[in-house]
Amino acid sequence: MSKPVVATAHFTGCFGCHMSILDIDERILDLVELVEFNKSPINDIKNFTKPVDIGIIEGGISNDENAEILMEFRKHCKILVAIGACALTGGVPSMRNLVPLKECLEEAYLNGPTVKSENTGIIPNDPDIPVLLDKVYPCHEVVKIDYFLPGCPPTADTIWNALVALLKGEPLNLDYELIKYD
Repeated sequence: MSKPVVATAHFTGCFGCHMSILDIDERILDLVELVEFNKSPINDIKNFTKPVDIGIIEGGISNDENAEILMEFRKHCKILVAIGACALTGGVPSMRNLVPLKECLEEAYLNGPTVKSENTGIIPNDPDIPVLLDKVYPCHEVVKIDYFLPGCPPTADTIWNALVALLKGEPLNLDYELIKYD
C-alpha cells in the first residue's frame, strides 16, 4: 500500500515554519514511516513527480515566482495547508506594503544610507531575478487554501497534530493551547 504524499514549499519569510516541521524531533522518524515527501526542501526534490495528498506552504507571496509556485501547488495538492503568519497575513515581509514598491527599491538600491556613492544608480533588473509584486500577499489571496495554522511559527506540536489528523481523515480539532498566542 502506498503512503500519502506530502509536499512543502517556502515563499517570502524566514523559513521558521519549516524549522518547526523539523522540530517535531524524533517524531520525524514516525512521519517518514507515515508519508512520502515529494517536492520539498526537506528532501530537496525540486519538481512534482506525482499527485500530492497534502501540501504545506509557508511565507507570503512577494514575487512572480512565488505566485507561480503557489498556483502549481494548488493544482497538484488535494489539500493545501498554509502555516505561519507570513502565509496567513503576509507577516513581517508585508511591512513593505506600507510604502510604494518604487520607493522601496529606490531606498534599497539608490538612496539608502548603506548605498555607496559610487553606486551605478541601477535597480537590479536581471531576467533571472523574480519580479517583485506590488505588495506581499497572504497565500489565500492567490489560491484557495483549505486549512490555516497560525503562529510565527506554529509550534511543532501544532503542525504534528494537524498533519496526523489530516492523514487520518479526521477534522482539525486542535486544542486551544496549540493555537493561542498571548
